[in-house]
Amino acid sequence: MRNDEVFKALADASRRELLDRLNARNGQTLAELCDGLAMSRQAVSKHLVALEAAGLVTTLRRGREKLHYLDAAPINAIADRWISRYDRPRAQALADLKTALEHPMTEPTFVYTSYIDATPEQVWQAITDPAFTRRYWNLSFDTDWTPGSHMIWNNDGVIIDDPEQKVLEYDPFTRLSYTWHQFSPQLVEALDMDAEAGRRMAAEPRSRATFTLEPTGLGTKLTVLHEGFPEGSEVIHSISGGWPIVISRLKTMLETGDVTAVSFRSRDRV
Repeated sequence: MRNDEVFKALADASRRELLDRLNARNGQTLAELCDGLAMSRQAVSKHLVALEAAGLVTTLRRGREKLHYLDAAPINAIADRWISRYDRPRAQALADLKTALEHPMTEPTFVYTSYIDATPEQVWQAITDPAFTRRYWNLSFDTDWTPGSHMIWNNDGVIIDDPEQKVLEYDPFTRLSYTWHQFSPQLVEALDMDAEAGRRMAAEPRSRATFTLEPTGLGTKLTVLHEGFPEGSEVIHSISGGWPIVISRLKTMLETGDVTAVSFRSRDRV
């Protein structure tokens, strides 16, 4: 059913234009998206509702502002189904060339939304309690979760201790944010990563991950926003493959209890 909703949403040229705008600059308000469009504010709002229902757009609140983000996961799922592994590299190369010729580079942002049949309190515990994170992520944090506090990561058995790994926000059951881990030589080796790629990732500025939890009639809407990447970032390609796996396993653990620890290796890591 979700594929039908995605195709229906993409069939409208105005909705595709809104997605193009978010692809060029993610995290825009309704007013910003309306600027320069030959559509009324009401029409843009209705299109955004349809895009959100199809899973192509997700929203987050920052103070009084409601920000809209492109969520490419449904489009990627369709591409995985309909584009064979032999055609995918050629299709991606053509898409990258077209994008490079038509659009200037903007700061990359990754956003992923999942609806989980569990309370915000349960989801919160799953993303903060080492007893849970080790089960679906094979990862744990040593921190008191006070904003500004240091975080020591235990990632797949590798201890990552760096002073720039900090808690940024901690609002129980609602919002959690922290800076991302360092790509240490030990972690690069443990994850079977190419050493040169690991050095390039380690040289990138520190990114940040934010979890936003919203209660819904069926449980919790969990949105992961990962941002702060430079142009041409290699880290964003790394985490884009890892986050959907992590959140899917978190969802499975909370809804069924049936999940075992996973070890992330070179292709899908986070």
